[in-house]
Amino acid sequence: MSTLVLELSGPLQSWGDASRFVRRSTRALPSKSGVIGLLAAAQGRRRADPLEDLASLRFGVRQDQAGALVRDFQTAIDWRTGKSMPLSQRYYLSDAKYLAMVEGDQDLLEGLAEAVRSPVFPLYLGRRSCPPDRPLVLGVREGSVRDAIADEPWVASSWWKKRQPQKVRLLWSRDAVPTESPDESLHDVPVSFDPRHREYVWRDVVHGWLTVENPEGRKMAEHDPFALLGGDA
Repeated sequence: MSTLVLELSGPLQSWGDASRFVRRSTRALPSKSGVIGLLAAAQGRRRADPLEDLASLRFGVRQDQAGALVRDFQTAIDWRTGKSMPLSQRYYLSDAKYLAMVEGDQDLLEGLAEAVRSPVFPLYLGRRSCPPDRPLVLGVREGSVRDAIADEPWVASSWWKKRQPQKVRLLWSRDAVPTESPDESLHDVPVSFDPRHREYVWRDVVHGWLTVENPEGRKMAEHDPFALLGGDA
């Protein structure tokens, strides 16, 4: 088995999986539907084209740099009538970095990597207003998504690392295997992106933490809360 590793980095990202009407939220981690949509766009697939081969890929993601949640108010006017549309609230993750991983057949993954390097359609991080700020492909690795989560180098920015302690915990999430008890079920596996009949199904996921060393991190001051009491307390 092989795993394609992508670095998702940009000023803004938004990975909604339950947005409705005037409130467009984002999850803390990229969604499988969002990453599959990115891969499909890179290949030049239309919204009504089949997705079975992409949706069947095992998916995982690691949060290498936690972004700040920001909210944007948006207004719109119907150009035909001049009538104001309802005020909408849209949420984004600012200055976040993730590793997204898909596991499957090596030939398929190599083709996807080449497509992402030279995409047919523009690529974005969840929404059209969120372009990436660097090349996405880190490479196709031997091994599983689980291996990539544990082995891939940490890609956080230097400025961010300097604000963190010398040991950092990275949140990760991946598709559960049949022998695992899932931590959560998410409705974000795309069956069709056709705007006339969008359809998604559920997937079981497991979450966890990976601890990494941070040589650039700040030293935590040693503090003994009982020192001021004196004696042998």
